[in-house]
Amino acid sequence: MCPADPETERWFAAQVLPHEAGLRAWLARGFGPRLAIDDVIQEAFLRVLRARADGGLQSPKAFLFASARNLAIDQLRRHAVSRTDSLVETDLSDVLDDRDSIPDSVARGQEIALLTAAVQSLPDRCRQVMTLRLAYGLTQREIGARLGISDRTVAAQLAIGTRKCTEHVLRRMARPGGDR
Repeated sequence: MCPADPETERWFAAQVLPHEAGLRAWLARGFGPRLAIDDVIQEAFLRVLRARADGGLQSPKAFLFASARNLAIDQLRRHAVSRTDSLVETDLSDVLDDRDSIPDSVARGQEIALLTAAVQSLPDRCRQVMTLRLAYGLTQREIGARLGISDRTVAAQLAIGTRKCTEHVLRRMARPGGDR
């Protein structure tokens, strides 16, 4: 990767570097001593810079943590075959904690934002049907009664909406740096 321009360096120093200590602590706590934390952080930084260069990076911190999580999991999977430590030594304190971790919450928020964008891109009737189903959990019959349409129309609109939302998400994920 070539040297960054001064504006990118300022952006990186303001938007990404302040999260390094928190990311380092989170990785150490969540993945343990087997993880090469410096390598994960370096690669996550590169992914953030690439995503910014490609455009569309909306939340640098969320993208940084999600990328680091994915890199850490990949690294540990590659080394899983040589794992020799005992499962008894594993810290289970996080298992007892019901709350989502910050990166998990951020990732879930990104997924919800992506689904919301997909639903918002649908035609009016389809968007109404999908919203009533996804956001309010209404049954097909309840949606039909509320909108004054038949159950068959509701089923057809749900099928169309699901297909179009899936296509929307797949298009976003297929872009370089698609886990943003």
